[in-house]
Amino acid sequence: MAEIIVVTSGKGGVGKTTSSASIAIGLAKRGHKTAVIDFDVGLRNLDLIMGCERRVVYDFVNVVHGEATLKQALIKDKRFDNLFVLAASQTRDKDALTQEGVEKVLKDLAADGFEYIVCDSPAGIEKGAFLAMYFADKAIVVVNPEVSSVRDSDRIIGLLDSKTHRAEAGEGLPAHLLLTRYSPARVAGGEMLSIADVEEVLGLKALGVIPESSDVLNASNKGEPVILEAESEAGQAYDDAVARLLGEERPLRFTTLEKKGFFSKLFGG
Repeated sequence: MAEIIVVTSGKGGVGKTTSSASIAIGLAKRGHKTAVIDFDVGLRNLDLIMGCERRVVYDFVNVVHGEATLKQALIKDKRFDNLFVLAASQTRDKDALTQEGVEKVLKDLAADGFEYIVCDSPAGIEKGAFLAMYFADKAIVVVNPEVSSVRDSDRIIGLLDSKTHRAEAGEGLPAHLLLTRYSPARVAGGEMLSIADVEEVLGLKALGVIPESSDVLNASNKGEPVILEAESEAGQAYDDAVARLLGEERPLRFTTLEKKGFFSKLFGG
């Protein structure tokens, strides 16, 4: 049975699609047959970050409307045979997806042996975001450690608790916090909320903390999700987050300010 994971946020630009791509890669690296779906109709980005934009022929909306089969639309990742991408449409509007159509696609993926389905949600509370979260078994809420992002994510958590299929059935939807663009130096300087601050406000435990890093943007521009950058702290932090998602215990890394040694202080290193 497939586990459906929605990656969501209240605010745009927090690294949600980057996170969806790295989480999907991390699951596939561990041997799990994984699909990642772009729900952001009209603003297609997942295929760019996954490096498969030139191979998009049919998209999610084509499948929902019966204009293509799921097998025609799924793009096999060039790095992992067990990872597939279902791109969003750039030419349709937000109402092109239907609840019945989304449900059928998710059921067909499960029937085809997929173990994990990662739903890359649009930001906010419009229809695409609602459909991305409605059938989820688990949610990952992506948040920057700043007040507006946290406030908007609190609204999303309210929807996860009330407007999903599991909520309607009287079941809770397990949700995890993924903090992105975290800078221990800025936290120490009072410019950014701490991990504990965000966890307290949202009532969620951190699944992962991704340090602020230029590696993320560089990797996205190359079509290589940053989790594949073994030397990158951000890539390692995403790998840790996937391990925790699968039940492993790993300490949070890259979350504290490194103290300078005596000679570094003396010579300004």
